[in-house]
Amino acid sequence: MSTITFNEKQVSRGITIISILIPVVVAILFGVRLPNVEPLSLLPPIYAGINGLTAVLLVVAVWAIKNGNRQLHQRLMTTCIALSLVFLVMYVAYHMTSDSTTYGGEGWLRYLYYFILISHILLSIAIIPLVLHTYARAYLKNYERHRKLARITFPVWLYVAVTGVIVYLMISPYYSV
Repeated sequence: MSTITFNEKQVSRGITIISILIPVVVAILFGVRLPNVEPLSLLPPIYAGINGLTAVLLVVAVWAIKNGNRQLHQRLMTTCIALSLVFLVMYVAYHMTSDSTTYGGEGWLRYLYYFILISHILLSIAIIPLVLHTYARAYLKNYERHRKLARITFPVWLYVAVTGVIVYLMISPYYSV
């Protein structure tokens, strides 16, 4: 039985393809409306909760690795990636079955909301290759390069997870019932 091995260059090509495909597919699916499907209005608080849980687990994962528990760190990071995928599926499903909600706040809160929303969206696209490259480096046992990239990936991913919750909390009063 042969074993398939990958080098970082091969993995990097795959990550590049995935990092382009995900935002493109999400953008395309945003234009798709599923006819005769009940709006999935129960999903926003669930995927906001997933963002919150991801944020907590990211912090615990950093604590674990700083305390020498590599196995717990690896499990938590894998869980965070899985949660991010579940979030993405729910987010797309919600937007394929529901009309977009317009933020109804006024004044400086409106500017704050759109600043947080836009930075959240842009960084959620940028975090895809960061997370995948960071994870791949650990998987390939290139721990020094993993640590260097993780110092960038962690705060960006944490920001995306936390601002996902903030965006939900700010827009939730304006969801149609």
